[in-house]
Amino acid sequence: MSDLEAPLRPKRKKVWVDYFVKFRWIIVIFVVLPISFTLYFLTYLGDVKSEMKSYKRRQKEHDENVKKVVKRLKERNPSKDGLVCTARKPWIAVGMRNVDYKRARHYEVDLSAFRNILEIDSERMIVRAEPLVNMGQISRASVPMNLSPAVVAELDDLTVGGLINGYGIEGSSHIYGLFSDTVVAYEIVLADGQVVRATKDNEYSDLFYAIPWSQGTLGLLVSAEIKLIPVKEYMRLTYKPVVGNLKELAQAYIDSFAPRDGDQDNPSKVPDFVETMIYNSTEGVMMTGRYASKEEAKKKGNVINNVGWWFKPWFYQHAQTALKKGEFVEYIPTREYYHRHTRCLYWEGKLILPFADQWWFRFLLGWMMPPKVSLLKATQGEAIRNYYHEMHVIQDMLVPLYKVGDALEWVDREMEVYPIWLCPAQVVQAPCENYGVS
Repeated sequence: MSDLEAPLRPKRKKVWVDYFVKFRWIIVIFVVLPISFTLYFLTYLGDVKSEMKSYKRRQKEHDENVKKVVKRLKERNPSKDGLVCTARKPWIAVGMRNVDYKRARHYEVDLSAFRNILEIDSERMIVRAEPLVNMGQISRASVPMNLSPAVVAELDDLTVGGLINGYGIEGSSHIYGLFSDTVVAYEIVLADGQVVRATKDNEYSDLFYAIPWSQGTLGLLVSAEIKLIPVKEYMRLTYKPVVGNLKELAQAYIDSFAPRDGDQDNPSKVPDFVETMIYNSTEGVMMTGRYASKEEAKKKGNVINNVGWWFKPWFYQHAQTALKKGEFVEYIPTREYYHRHTRCLYWEGKLILPFADQWWFRFLLGWMMPPKVSLLKATQGEAIRNYYHEMHVIQDMLVPLYKVGDALEWVDREMEVYPIWLCPAQVVQAPCENYGVS
């Protein structure tokens, strides 16, 4: 029996935790949302304060914090203190994976001070940022300059360090690869306290290619230099509905960004952004975006949609309207487009607050959305955490393009979980010598 034909898991009976999850919205509304909003606001004030500092002051503070990390590592006794890891609590991370290794003996290093944008260099076209800088910070600082990281996470709370050490695929990854593929240099503190700058062509090139996906196992990331690209004020977004079987939906997805004549390097044939929503086994919406100037967006007859406003319909539901009204085009302010899935956490918001997508909730309380994922994890307890790991699916799957149809059929047969988000990524190969291959 092949792995695509594995038998279905039998349905489980409901237990008390199912009902606790069902009414969890009470805690979310009265506890999690108010605290989340307060934390977001305080973080914003901290970002503004940081931006007001001069480059020299930010760099001086960074150097002082790096010295503290080095000092902490040199104080470690390898035979007694256990393995090195950050002092960040497991529930703070946005990811859903278990981090049980932190329950064992370990040696913590505090990196909580590393949350500043150190420099935006419009000549070198790089942004130098510390690992706890999130995507919202970077886009807020760079987009008004008509600059942006080549790959921007849809959720504005995702951090530079998380996207590098984990897995960062976004709507422009079919052109630029993963988020880590857009990094030009890493500043790493090794376990012995040595501070190194790793690039693809210096003496630490092996470390440069090994850091992505390493989950922080090779060293402590204290800053990264990330590639910037020029952008325009708006995104011209085309919504194209497709109805058919899963193989036909997969082919439509491929056709939305991969020209059949193979002319993949022609900018006129390849959009700047691509994503597809599969809503059920027969319906999907293909979305392609191209940067557009303010002058183009404001031409008579063009529709501008400020999706970032708190009372606006959630993006995945807005896109779904194309299935009823047919193909349409609209212009979205660039930064609002980047973080279009933030307010609803893709569609996780619907599972946490079943009525949060209703117009009355969006209007009255939508300005407090989204709840911080870290607070949701902190208030869930062991039973609910185990429930989500057993009954909930948040999973990135890397699938070759020609296998997308097969993968969709497998997911439909095994899980019947919808919606499904599809996003293409270019595979950026590292030089073979960095893997010991000749």
